[in-house]
Formats: sequence, structure tokens, C-alpha cells
Amino acid sequence: MSAMWLLGMIVTAAVPQPAAGVVPVLRVCADPNNLPYSNDRGEGFENKIAERLAHALRADLQYTWWPQRRGFVRNTLGRGVCDVVVGVPAAAGAFAHTRPYYRSSYVFVTPKGRPPIRSFDDPALRRLRIGIPLIGDDGQNPPPEAALARRGIVDNVVGYAVYGNYANPSPPLDLLRALQRGEIDVAAAWGPQAGYFARANHLPFTLTAIAPEEGLSYTFEITVGVRRGLRDEPLRQRLDRALADEQAAISKILASYGVPRT
Repeated sequence: MSAMWLLGMIVTAAVPQPAAGVVPVLRVCADPNNLPYSNDRGEGFENKIAERLAHALRADLQYTWWPQRRGFVRNTLGRGVCDVVVGVPAAAGAFAHTRPYYRSSYVFVTPKGRPPIRSFDDPALRRLRIGIPLIGDDGQNPPPEAALARRGIVDNVVGYAVYGNYANPSPPLDLLRALQRGEIDVAAAWGPQAGYFARANHLPFTLTAIAPEEGLSYTFEITVGVRRGLRDEPLRQRLDRALADEQAAISKILASYGVPRT
């Protein structure tokens, strides 16, 4: 999902019909400091996917930058300054969704040499330092927090705020940085972040998908989101077709960023 807070809260580009002779514009809402998804230098995989969609729609790509934290949707889609968010969980109720273009899961991340963790029932989790993402008061915390809490595993859990310090590069990656520094022994992280961080830093991490359990899902389908309503339905349909046309290129982009898919 585009940003971790979207996973807890359970976003699209509109191309209005242009006047004759005018090139249409794909207006994308995005975070300027949120790798591996997006940044204002166009280095994220959602930047690359937006470029492919604009190409398929024969549209110019235009960004509205806003941090993906509290107020993001209200100040972007809600104000009508942009029309599309790339990387929206299909279960997010505030949007009209395209077809999913990938499916990924939360993963356990362990350094090479440590036995991989495959389940929250693994006895090792009661003695290891476990890092998890936390969203806080603005939304429901991600599934790893609930899974550990229901098992009474609390004292050895370290939470890393998804929002983080926005003055630093890509705050949601702080969880993986802590694992790299040895401050924690294992992380339960969203797969696209973990895969990208391991690849970008040439780290011998082992990523193990977390299997679902009763009442908790760790796997999510990801879409492009637009505003709900008849006005944006033509845009949603055009994006659907563009995603189908560009699926091979999108798959290559995801693979190049180390995004695990299920």
C-alpha cells in the first residue's frame, strides 16, 4: 500500500476530457518523501507506475505533493486539486477502485543467519526484540500489533511510528533501519517496504510472508483510487484499461524494487 497509514485506515489520477487540441493531464496526489512509493524526484515505484499510466492515457503527468499522514485525502482529493492516488488498498472504503495491479503481504524480516520466523505463534517471539509499525491515534494500527497483543507479547515489542520525523528521508523505513542497526532482532513489516530496503542496501534479510489467521489478514490487494461518484467513473474505467495494457511493464517495475507479491 502506498503508505503504511493507508493499510491501517483501510488513493488515483483523473483525466478530464480536454478541449480540442489540448493535451489531457493526469493529476496524481502523492507524498514527496515516502520511498519506496514516491518522492518529489520521481524515484519511487508509484512514480514509475504513474508514468506508465500517463503514457497509456496519452496524458501529461502532474503531481500535487502532500505528506501521506493525517489530512492527506482531505487536502488533495477532497479539495479537488488532484484526482488520483496510486497504491490504495482495495478494502479502503473512501475510494472508487480500479482493478488490483498487485497483491502483497506483511512479512517477517530476519537477518541472515537467524532462523526465519513463520508465525506469530513461534516461541522465539517471546524472547526476541520485535519491531512493528505503528500508526497511532489517526487510524487502526496494522495487523502485527493486534496479533502480538492477542498473544500477550508486549514487553519485548518496539513500535516505530509510520509518520516518523518527516525531516528525515522516508520515515516509514525507520523500522527496517533499526533492524539493520541491530536494535531489534526481527521486524514484522509491510512487504514492499521490506523488499525494497533489503535490495537497495544489499542486505541479506530473509522475508517470510505471514500467513492469515482468524480475524486478521496480512495480505492486501492494491489498486489505483479515485473519488467515488458518477463524475469520476469514466476516469476509473480508463485507468482500468491502462492498468491492463501496462501490466507487464508494471510487473517489471515492482520486481525491480524488490516488491514481494503473492
